[in-house]
Amino acid sequence: MAAIASLSFLAVSQCSERKATVPSARTLASNSEAFWFRTNFSCHYVGARSSGSASPMVIHCTSVSTDVPTVSETKLNFLSTYKRPIPTVYNTVLQELIVQQHLMRYKRTYRYDPVFALGFVTVFDQLMEGYPSDEDRDAIFQAYIKALKEDPQQYRIDAQKLEEWARAQTASSLVEFTSREGDVEGILQDIAERAGGKGSFSYSRFFAVGLFRLLELANATEPTILEKLCAALNVNKRSVDRDLDVYRNLLSKLVQAKELLKEYMDREKKKREERAETQKANEAVTKCLGVYQNAGQ
Repeated sequence: MAAIASLSFLAVSQCSERKATVPSARTLASNSEAFWFRTNFSCHYVGARSSGSASPMVIHCTSVSTDVPTVSETKLNFLSTYKRPIPTVYNTVLQELIVQQHLMRYKRTYRYDPVFALGFVTVFDQLMEGYPSDEDRDAIFQAYIKALKEDPQQYRIDAQKLEEWARAQTASSLVEFTSREGDVEGILQDIAERAGGKGSFSYSRFFAVGLFRLLELANATEPTILEKLCAALNVNKRSVDRDLDVYRNLLSKLVQAKELLKEYMDREKKKREERAETQKANEAVTKCLGVYQNAGQ
């Protein structure tokens, strides 16, 4: 996914010309422009086939509930599920994302779909790359999705399904999903129908990232391919371009913050080693003086 960072996503915020410090790096995600997902509702996505037909059939089971949790409740759900401390450079971004995704998740027009899931998984894995523990990183992912009352396993399964499909595509076949049959083709056709219906589709930046990930895996690097894919899905390409610029900019800032954090940790480690060496030297001197004094008695 390294190629994602090399693409073009709009400025998250004005970049300061002054040298960045560790405290300022911690605020990189506090700019609400970074991931301002506005959203209120939920839907479960199921892929199925009708008997006697090879065409995939998409079934949407809408959960009707008037009990919408608050942002504070969602954040509390996350913190109560994952109770271990999270390094600030990661926690700041996660807290911002969960607030924005809460707004999107409970938006009236929100409906889960696998492209959205692929986008979120891509964002999460990019943001959490280099996390000290793979086990903890997975636990954080589980807690995050469950806090939003969704299924983390479904996110991973759908993301993997789309990734595997995209790797087998070419630039031309990627945008020709409307004329073909298959599970993923059915997913994309359903999205195109909903997006063209003006009401049952809620666009988001995670969706934009999901589209880009499909293009990346299919090695479809020509700008015209994204335009054709957006047209086939009835999605506004201008919005996709803008949100991809935001995402790239956020990744760039996160990389800078991680580098600053690493430099800070390296300095602290060096200081600890120097203090340890000094302590050893002092102990050696004290020991020698003790031996000398005992010998003189």
